Amino acid sequence: MASLLLNEFSIYRLLGMVLIGATVYALEIPNYFNWIEKKTANNSGLRRTIAKTILAIAYFNPLWIFRHLLFIKLFSGNFEQITSNLFIVACWSFLVNIPISFIANFIIQNKVKLDWRFLASAIFSALMAIYYALSETIFK
Repeated sequence: MASLLLNEFSIYRLLGMVLIGATVYALEIPNYFNWIEKKTANNSGLRRTIAKTILAIAYFNPLWIFRHLLFIKLFSGNFEQITSNLFIVACWSFLVNIPISFIANFIIQNKVKLDWRFLASAIFSALMAIYYALSETIFK
């Protein structure tokens, strides 16, 4: 969607990101959510709620955003655009997104059952992927 908005659509980018989403992200994210459940199992109440939310936000950190942007550049064939500036964009993208991410991850981690959490996160992540791709334009 972001590539269409930016008039940068590429079938290679689309297929590459689908491949990453169906493999790397599809394996990482459910496993991380299971880890969050185990890590916070001994906590209760507000402490558990906040811990789960913060751990979810921590997963989608600037390094994760940088890696996502790196994949986009690789699959787009824009190797020359892979610079340290990409990490700075990822940091700004993360910082600006914290309020939205906090609310979304609070809901996903504390209101959505574990079996449905990956789907809820995938929907939120799809929206955020558009934001992350646009963030390079926004935060340059």
